[in-house]
Amino acid sequence: MKNKLTAIFASAILLSIFTVQAFASNPDFSGTWTLDKSKSAGLPAGMDQIMTIKQTGDKISLETKLITDDGEQIVPDLYVLDDKEAEFTPKTQNGASAKGKRRAKWTSDGIEVIESATFDTPDGAVTTKVTRKWTISADAKTLQIELNIESPKGAQNIKRIFNKQ
Repeated sequence: MKNKLTAIFASAILLSIFTVQAFASNPDFSGTWTLDKSKSAGLPAGMDQIMTIKQTGDKISLETKLITDDGEQIVPDLYVLDDKEAEFTPKTQNGASAKGKRRAKWTSDGIEVIESATFDTPDGAVTTKVTRKWTISADAKTLQIELNIESPKGAQNIKRIFNKQ
């Protein structure tokens, strides 16, 4: 009888450990995502966006296809979700050169990316700070990216909603 109770107790502990691990796993953002402009806020006029995301462990590589009245542009990027500061080179639509630093990490409900970039402009160096918060719906069909941007032009908040293809 004691052996049966011990076995049942040990099984219950193992089951609870596996259940906690299953719920603690990070979401998978992989896939092709199209911007839902009707649910998004703060978007530039005439812009559309399609993102292709490949996630491998703590690395998220993405290609963002920006579609504007001026044409299409593919912007590649990479987030390493280790909460360590890393240098990166932001891509700009007008070809301005920039140097930046970025930290990306897992959060309880997605990821957070904090970056600062300094752009060389005809008027001198301009620094922009951006915080991105990614969350995915429970059914993994909707991705929300909230951007908080601080620049010499002021603060800007943008919410982009994407649907998985």
